[in-house]
Amino acid sequence: MLFRFEIALSDIDRGIYEKLDFRVNQHQSETGIYLLTRALAFALSYEPALEFSAAGLADPDAPALQAKTATGICDLWIEIGNPSAKKLHKAAKIAKRVEVYTYKNPELLQKDIAGGNVHRAGEIKIYAFDPKFLERLEEHLAKTNRWSLLHQEDHLDIDTGGQTFSTDVRHFAGDNRNRIDKD
Repeated sequence: MLFRFEIALSDIDRGIYEKLDFRVNQHQSETGIYLLTRALAFALSYEPALEFSAAGLADPDAPALQAKTATGICDLWIEIGNPSAKKLHKAAKIAKRVEVYTYKNPELLQKDIAGGNVHRAGEIKIYAFDPKFLERLEEHLAKTNRWSLLHQEDHLDIDTGGQTFSTDVRHFAGDNRNRIDKD
């Protein structure tokens, strides 16, 4: 199923104010929460070269999203959920920056990274959404979604045109020695 997102993005901390218009194809094995996490990762990490992986979830070795330089070098590799330490090790060797957006337990992900001998583990950024927030938002997921998204000081407000959803976005470093959680 194909979903369209038209997002008026106001990312105060990064100074990004954009009108995003993108489509996300939901893989048959993909949950609505996973799809929403991919869409929010696109918005919160937005930069002009950012794109969804061409093969989508069908290619387990590819990132969920990535941004490449004009010369084809992977500048940003983004994973969703709780990817394996092996995949993050590969990502950190290929890309300049690695980010993970999760709705699962970020402490378990940090533990896997710390115990998995992951290249540049401390530089991997982990962003965690409250799964209950995503569940509430999923109830309002439509084929075409016209949202206003405000991100400021690790707080996210999404106006879906009839309802507003708010949550804090917790963030961590890839290993728990460099915890930057702002709870």
